[in-house]
Amino acid sequence: MNTSFVPSYAHSLESGELKDKVRRAMSILEHCTLCPRRCGVNRTQGETGICKTGKNARVSSIHAHFGEEPPLVGRNGSGTVFFTHCNLMCIFCQNWDISHQGFGEDATDTELARMMLALQERGCHNINFVTPSHVVPQILSAVEKAAADGLRLPLVYNSGGYDAVETLGLLEGVVDIYMPDFKFWDETVAESTCNAPDYPEVARRALSEMHRQVGDLVVDDEGLARNGLIARHLVLPGGLAGTRQVMRFIAEHISKKTYVNVMSQYRPVGMTHTVPELSRALSAADYRAALDTAREEGLFRFA
Repeated sequence: MNTSFVPSYAHSLESGELKDKVRRAMSILEHCTLCPRRCGVNRTQGETGICKTGKNARVSSIHAHFGEEPPLVGRNGSGTVFFTHCNLMCIFCQNWDISHQGFGEDATDTELARMMLALQERGCHNINFVTPSHVVPQILSAVEKAAADGLRLPLVYNSGGYDAVETLGLLEGVVDIYMPDFKFWDETVAESTCNAPDYPEVARRALSEMHRQVGDLVVDDEGLARNGLIARHLVLPGGLAGTRQVMRFIAEHISKKTYVNVMSQYRPVGMTHTVPELSRALSAADYRAALDTAREEGLFRFA
């Protein structure tokens, strides 16, 4: 661990701002509007909405992950905390048992804090919250506890991009690295794959807010990410993801210096049979074309 690095949340803890963020975030659970679904349920009383998550977060696994982007992995891996359930529920999700079927166990904020500290003790280079959009209050509370007990790793917010700007505001001065997906450009595709026709507009606003908070990705002398934005885009068969429009938006409205992972691992799983174009695997030619498109739009930092 780079001992000269000071994470954003350390300053927020010292100033007392983090405690205030925890209080404000927890109050939202009483009439939940954390994400764009705005279910309005009282999660503190066990009510659940789209994300099927009540007062406590649910965790499917924690481990040192070596399959993430190189600036996160380094030698010792990214310390991933995989949260169960999701606010997006894509029909092609490759972690169906976690997102749709709820595999995992409930964890209190104290238990989450212990998980983070255990990953730090193992030598992981960061704490990587996977699918965190529906558990922001629980994360903030756990970070407050872990930071008070010595956590000093950068925090990664690894989301599907379906994030409310108001909720992201609670994470300012806490999250060091944002790693959102930008999944689709077309509203009809977003509606047919995750029943969220507003996804494209939500993702545009979310990525803009994330970049405003942390800027372009900065790495240290060892190539490890310290703060900034990493954008992900999963290429879909038949051009359904709208890759050119997504890459153009990132280049023109976020930054040409954005670190982008154009991903090739799509495969037809889950409920993809309901959308004929998604019933086949991604071809190598489709993926090469997507990479060429990203370069043509002026992007040059790739995973």
